[in-house]
Amino acid sequence: MGCMRIADVQDDIDHELVSAEKIHAIIEHAAAQASEDYRGKDPLLVAVLKGAVNTLASFSQALSIPCQIDFMSLSSYGSGTVSSGTVTIRQDLSTDVRGRHILIVEDIVDSGRTLAWLVEELKRRGAASVEIFALLEKPARREVDVDVKYKGLEIPDEFVVGFGLDYDERYRNLDSIAVLKPAVYQGEQA
Repeated sequence: MGCMRIADVQDDIDHELVSAEKIHAIIEHAAAQASEDYRGKDPLLVAVLKGAVNTLASFSQALSIPCQIDFMSLSSYGSGTVSSGTVTIRQDLSTDVRGRHILIVEDIVDSGRTLAWLVEELKRRGAASVEIFALLEKPARREVDVDVKYKGLEIPDEFVVGFGLDYDERYRNLDSIAVLKPAVYQGEQA
């Protein structure tokens, strides 16, 4: 029994950036803090599909308080690796957020545009509060200021995959986060 590891896709990976153990330590730490902050508040965890699914599953299991979970599917990338800046809702929440304490669980904050849009949208819908947990942040790519309450790890401006993060729907099931070799995606950026 096992999961997909870097050795299974070694030809495509430059190097491991964040080990599975480090990922789980970051999540455990943030979940312990969130459990205290949200005790008695019945938080609604919101994840944006598909990238944040792994992070949401691990984060929700690490919480020591009851919570609810819901998903949205948003698009700002089209088929490329660079955000278009326009957010489109592909799948909306099934939960009414009015009066709810929302904790957005995010895999990575890149430009911040989509996340800033989501925070404002949830507030517009009447959420009592909206906070963010981000496993990873790329400060070098930030275009819009986003207040991340529960911070994970800042990473360099490299193309990363694994633990939910993908390139062309591949590598999401890696148990760690790795830097993809430019040769794998260079045809798109040429």
